[in-house]
Formats: sequence, structure tokens, C-alpha cells
Amino acid sequence: MKSKRFEVLKERPVNKDGFISEWIEEGLIAMESPNDPNPSLKIENGQITELDGKSREEFDMIDRFIADYAINMENAEKAMKMSSMEISKKLVDINVSRDEVLEITTGITPAKIIKVMEHMNVVEMMMAVQKMRARKTPSNQCHVTNLRDNPVLIAADAAEASVRGFDEQETTIGIVRYAPFNAISIFVGSQVGRGGILTQCSVEEATELELGMKGFTSYAETVSVYGTEQVFIDGDDTPWSKAFLASAYASRGLKMRFTSGTGSEALMGNAEGKSMLYLEARCIYVTRGSGVQGLQNGSVSCIGMPGSLPGGIRAVLAENLIAMLLDLECASANDQTFSHSEYRRTARTLMQMLPGTDFIFSGYSAVPNCDNMFAGSNFDAEDFDDYNALQRDLKIDGGLKPVTEDEIVKVRNKAARAIQGLFKELDLPEITDEEVEAATYAHGSVDMPARNVVEDLKAAEELLSSGITGVDLVKGLSRSGFDDVAEHVLGMLKQRVSGDYLQTSAILDKGFKIKSAINDRNDYMGPGSGYRISEERWEEIKNIPSAIKPESIE
Repeated sequence: MKSKRFEVLKERPVNKDGFISEWIEEGLIAMESPNDPNPSLKIENGQITELDGKSREEFDMIDRFIADYAINMENAEKAMKMSSMEISKKLVDINVSRDEVLEITTGITPAKIIKVMEHMNVVEMMMAVQKMRARKTPSNQCHVTNLRDNPVLIAADAAEASVRGFDEQETTIGIVRYAPFNAISIFVGSQVGRGGILTQCSVEEATELELGMKGFTSYAETVSVYGTEQVFIDGDDTPWSKAFLASAYASRGLKMRFTSGTGSEALMGNAEGKSMLYLEARCIYVTRGSGVQGLQNGSVSCIGMPGSLPGGIRAVLAENLIAMLLDLECASANDQTFSHSEYRRTARTLMQMLPGTDFIFSGYSAVPNCDNMFAGSNFDAEDFDDYNALQRDLKIDGGLKPVTEDEIVKVRNKAARAIQGLFKELDLPEITDEEVEAATYAHGSVDMPARNVVEDLKAAEELLSSGITGVDLVKGLSRSGFDDVAEHVLGMLKQRVSGDYLQTSAILDKGFKIKSAINDRNDYMGPGSGYRISEERWEEIKNIPSAIKPESIE
């Protein structure tokens, strides 16, 4: 006989997930590996000569980079003498400011900062996140992609996403040569909803930089760093080459952050028996040492690894917090789906959504997951109403707002017509009225007419090799009757010149006003301080379309 209860439980979605026991030798341990080094630091003649149990002669390239560029030596010796428990308590003490904490945490080593995390449970980590994120106001980023790389649909989806509240939007491609079309489409579409949305096209680094230099994108984040030397070398890079690439972006006025995440080294088979969190801490220190403004982390596309281990989601929250403790902008992932269970994926998201991060998602799928070319997101377009209800239930700002169907249909149609007019002005393959109509009402790429792929790819390649730049997008939009969209695109190009959005955690508010860790610095020190939802914002959040209004009751 079999227990009928266990037969029912066996069919639950959670039991379709993969779970594994810890395997320390292979790095399959989220935190607290016995192979993690003990904290230590020696400074001689202004140079770090010992780091976490290694002498300078024993340093690998990551140790050397961290020692030379990532640790604030002014406070290091004093900070290292503090107990990790004392530092942990300062993170949750509302009487200790963020600035006071940063003086300590920017001067300690990767092994020391891991010890600080080990003293904290997830509630304490969330308390620390609320205080330690760089920008006071939380925000959100989304993915806009589709299976067919359809430019009309990308433009319409980007416009809808901007109206829903996303401050950054990212696309990628199924076919590499489509990159210019996708980059232009998300750029133009996003500026239809409202001006000031930052966009990027995630492709291999040379093409991504070229798209940025042409003015088709405004930021980049898919520049990966790793926590062991062998994995870094396997990626054909070093910390120094990554830093050089970051400077290439910054010199062209492009916002830039790196990407890392717990589990990548174990996934690539060279974790050296260390915990996922310790190796991720090394990645975060490399990011700080490179001088970029922030990091996309939170396991990201490796989430299946920590998600399968005991305490793995706690480690993901810890890595987000470590980025903040090193004074970096934190785009806290929540992007790749990792579980069949609605409960698990919501619980994983609430860790960042409740306290708020610089970008709660570094990839909320603004399209249905069947169209998400980043392998599917933890939340997608079919979850918009659930997400808005969570904000309303808890009175928290998750960066999004409710919208009406009429509002979305209108903006999608305008974006589709704008990209249609731009393609005509640039002599690119025709976008038909049928495509515009379909994109206006579409849920996904299955609702779109097929395009001539061969013709599109040929035109996209010619576009990339031509002299066309962002200025030509402005001219083409204006000539096709979309002066307001042209003004928004021009506004983004002007930002490239001023460089103001290269500041940590920068986003563009209404009217192209910069909001960053400089002029919107997080000042949380307990109840009544830090970010508080304004009355105007609360009206947006609470007035979901499905709520019954008293005046409608007869």
C-alpha cells in the first residue's frame, strides 16, 4: 500500500524542482564551506602583503587585483580588528548610518565580509538592505525580447513596459545579426511611453560596445566577472581587461555595471571547494576595484545552483547585500526562473522587493516567458496584476504601477507606428500596417505576421556597418511625424554627452532629471526615514483597475 497523501504531494510543482545535498569538494555549498579562508590582512609600506591567509607571493590574479584596487586601506587595519559580529550588528542598528557602515565594510577583506554575512538571518539581511542600498528610491528593470526578433513587437512591448514603470529595459537576440534592429526598436519604443528610459542590447562584448558607440543603447551590464582564476581565464579575460572594457564604455558616456552571481564557478567546474558566497564576494571586490558603478548579481542565470542547495536563497540575498556594502549599485537579479513552485519564486523575490534595491529585478520579463530569450524570468508579463496586488497589499514600492487597457493599446500602437515610420525613413525593410495592428493588440510573437528574415538580416548587417547613428534616429522620427519621440531620443543622446547618469545607481526621472546615489542618497535610519511612499505614488499603487470603487455601487 502507498500513502495517498504522499501520492498527492509527489505531484506538487515543488517536487518537480531539483534539490541536491551539499558536496563541498565540488563547491556545491552555498555558504560556510570549511575550505573558505580565514580573514587576514597585512599592509606594509602602503601595499597589502597578506590577504585572507595568503602572502603576496601566493596571490592569484584575483587576489592581486583586489589587494591593489578594491580595499580602502585608510580604514582597513582598524576595520579588520573589529569582530564580524560587531559589524553585523551595525548593519541592523538604526542608530548607525550607512556612511558609518561603509567606512568599515569598504576596508575589510572578502573572507571577513563573508563572516559578517554568516551571523545574519534573512530578516536581518533585509533590514540591512533597506539601509545599505545606494539610491533611496527603489526601481526596476525588465527584459523585452521575442522568439522571432520582431522589431515591431519589441517597440510595442518596450512602450508598454515604460508606461508600467520600468526605468531600464534590456533586450537580446535569437539571431546575432538582428542586434541593430533589436537595439533600435527597444530604444525607440521605450521613449514612446515616457522619455528617459535606459536601454541596452545584450550581445557579445564587441558588438555591444559598437551599438553603444553608435548611440543605439545607453547602458551595458552583461560583462561577467568570476571568483576563481581558472574560470576567469576560461572566459578569455582578466580583471584588468574587464576594467579596460568598462573604461571604454564610460568614455563614450555609457552607463556600465558588471554581472556575477553565486554558483557560476561551480557550474563551470572550478570552484576550488570554496562556498558559492565566498567566490561571489571576490567577484564583487573585482567589480569595486574596476571602478564601475554597479553590479548585476543575485545568482542571475546560475540561480538553479544555489536554488537547489540548503540556504541557497539566503546566500543570494547575502551577495546582493555585499554589493551594497561595497557602495555599488545593485541590480538584484530575480530574473531567471528557477522553480516550478509559485510559492518558492515569490518568496525568492520578496527578499529584494520588501526592503527595496536599486533594481529589484534585473530582468522582470515584460513579455510572456515563451518569448523571453534570456531563458525565462522569475516574473513575467502574465504576472503584472499579481505583482501590483503585492505592492498594494503590503504598501511597498516595487517600481511598477497599474495601467488600463486603453492606455496600453494607445501607447503600443504609437510605438509600432513610430518604428514603422523610422524604418521607412532609414530605407529599412517595410513594416506593414498589418504588423502595426498585430503589435498593438499582441500578447506575444505567435500573434505577429511573419517577416522576411533574410531581408531583415541583410538590412541589419548593412545598418551596423553604415554611418547611421542615434542622430539619424532623431531625424527619421521627426520626419515621420513623431517629434515628441524624436525629442526623447535626442534627450537620451544628450545624456551621453553630460555623463550625469554615470553616477552610482543613476536613473532618469520625469523630465530627464537624474536620480542617483549623489542627489537621492539613501538616508535610512529607522522609522520615518529613508524612502517613504508619497501620497501621489500610493494613489498609483492602490488604484488597481479591478478594485470596486464606492461611486460605482448603486
